[in-house]
Amino acid sequence: MSGKKDLIVAIDLGGTYFRVMLANKDGRRVAHVRKETRAAAGPEAIEKRLVAAVREVLSGWPAARVAGVGVAAPGPIDPQTGVLHAPPNLPGWNEIPLRDRLQEWLGLPVWAGNDANLAALGEHRFGCGRGVDDLVYLTISTGIGGGIISRGELLLGSHGLAAEAGHIILEPNGPLCGCGQHGCLEALASGPAIGRRAVDAITAGESSTLQVVLGNGAGLTAHQVVDAARAGDRLAGDVLRQAAIYVGMGIATLVHLLDPALVVIGGGVSNAGDLLLDPIRQTVRERTMEAYHGGVTIVPTALGDDVGLWGAIALVMDRVAV
Repeated sequence: MSGKKDLIVAIDLGGTYFRVMLANKDGRRVAHVRKETRAAAGPEAIEKRLVAAVREVLSGWPAARVAGVGVAAPGPIDPQTGVLHAPPNLPGWNEIPLRDRLQEWLGLPVWAGNDANLAALGEHRFGCGRGVDDLVYLTISTGIGGGIISRGELLLGSHGLAAEAGHIILEPNGPLCGCGQHGCLEALASGPAIGRRAVDAITAGESSTLQVVLGNGAGLTAHQVVDAARAGDRLAGDVLRQAAIYVGMGIATLVHLLDPALVVIGGGVSNAGDLLLDPIRQTVRERTMEAYHGGVTIVPTALGDDVGLWGAIALVMDRVAV
């Protein structure tokens, strides 16, 4: 990177909160903010808050030092144009030219990509995937997304839409997914799916400590289910284990297709730790051919909630040849 363009801005738009980070060319964090996404407010309102957050992290830093802005956004997104194509978890974001709008408002070059794809890139460059040429990243949160590194390169596909692992169909007659299909991995094992499954079981008459929360008129979150499972609640444990089995089935499909050396699990639900990871590992072993046994390691993310941000940093570094 030449001259004084030694700073990079990263935005992660996925999830309940969006994050904005300022980092230097050596990959060290300089500033960081987190704001509630408020997805129901619509594209324009969120974009304005994104711009305000970028200006907040740049406070005191000259824009002339910024090499560019990287954006990790929920898919489907065209990485060439930065246009979002109706992502299931951002209502109203159909054909939104996010990259061009941010570029116009910020006066800085902007590159954008699918958040799970960039998370894979982040783990490959800065996290537990350093030195691993073939890996899969899977995020389990509000939705389920995937990213693939193959032979050291991010796999994007012919239209930039590769690795939508959350939409592997496991049960054709299963619950409706936000994408419009039935029985997708996302509809069976995402955070909201875990909460719904627990509610359905309690409503059907099963006993659980979570009845107190449900009795207050609220739904249940995956976080509440995980906490109850940790405390020994049988129903919560069963619900979490079933979600893990579905995730393991999805990973088994990816292992047969891609033969990765490493699978990295991120997203808010991954905070369940071994309660989630152990049944995933067991299912992958049970659902893959013997030739694959011992060939893949399944680990939690090393970069936590900031994994998408580090992927966005890597995206800009690649574009400006740092």
